[in-house]
Amino acid sequence: MSDYPDSSRERDEWILARRPARNVVDPQKPSAFLVEDERAESGEIVRVATIFLTNRECPWRCLMCDLWRNTLTESVPPGAIPAQIDYALGRLRGLPLPRRVDQRGVETRHLTHAPQVRQATIKLYNAGSFFDPRAIPPEDFPAIAERLRGFERVIVECHPSLVGESALRFRDLLSGKLEVAMGLETAETTVLEKLNKKMTLATFAKAAAFLRAHAIALRVFVLVKPPFLDESNALHWARRSIDFAFTCGASVVSLIPTRAGNGAIEALGFVPPKLALLEAAHDYGVGLQRGRVFADDWDLEKFSECAKCFPARRERLQQMNAGQTLRERIACGCDAPVAESPRGTLTTCDGGVAATDAR
Repeated sequence: MSDYPDSSRERDEWILARRPARNVVDPQKPSAFLVEDERAESGEIVRVATIFLTNRECPWRCLMCDLWRNTLTESVPPGAIPAQIDYALGRLRGLPLPRRVDQRGVETRHLTHAPQVRQATIKLYNAGSFFDPRAIPPEDFPAIAERLRGFERVIVECHPSLVGESALRFRDLLSGKLEVAMGLETAETTVLEKLNKKMTLATFAKAAAFLRAHAIALRVFVLVKPPFLDESNALHWARRSIDFAFTCGASVVSLIPTRAGNGAIEALGFVPPKLALLEAAHDYGVGLQRGRVFADDWDLEKFSECAKCFPARRERLQQMNAGQTLRERIACGCDAPVAESPRGTLTTCDGGVAATDAR
């Protein structure tokens, strides 16, 4: 860890030098798409389409990121992003989707609702920032919005530094509500700076305030045990990061266990979080009842050390994601409870300072 550079420019070079090869992707097709269930703000479980758009790599070189694997080195041409959305929507099943053409080729505007579903949501995730003009051509906004007619909520990702007037323009083109997902990652300022995200808590708070002032919902990504934190400090800062996100007006906090595999964090000797750490952070966030808190369960088995209790523990996290109520922990004894070691101070969303041992 001692060779990790101090300056941002040197960190960019250090991170790039340790990357494996990126995947070959097609600018006319999304890198992936899927349908899943999620608890909505209303309390209903709704079907959610997620499309992982293919576009130019994010301009930031975050230490923990592996999303660049499915990106391009150049901007996509106008029309490519709408084509990717058409490709995905034409192949997804089990979701009430806006139907654009019938069998005769006549354009339509109705929804085909599944019986148990009242609301349709779509996420357009793109390994970077939706409002980065080098990733998503702004001239495609009307065509993109046209393809999203009928969805009651549209969720896009964006770096806080790029949240601004383009978000308002896209919001006004939609027939449904816009939600912007931003990566806070951690409220521990020293670690946040080392992650090379080129963002401060003040940057994040300013973007969150802009969204709040313009009636755009906020979803926040929080890393569980980012590099440079041990297990006990990781729990403390996961809790403080959840607090910070809700203070900034988040309606959703998504807890992402930090994964190895991008080349850079392995060079630091990074040890991924244990499942118990994610459970403890999730319990805390759900227990606050300040908004929805989801534990990311993708590839969850990698964080488990016990095949015997893992299925029940995964089921518990999924039930808590759906119900947003605490459930009894699974007793196994395979790993000890995670202890919190409170240290440091936390800048509040309005620029003040809060003691971190208040809870």
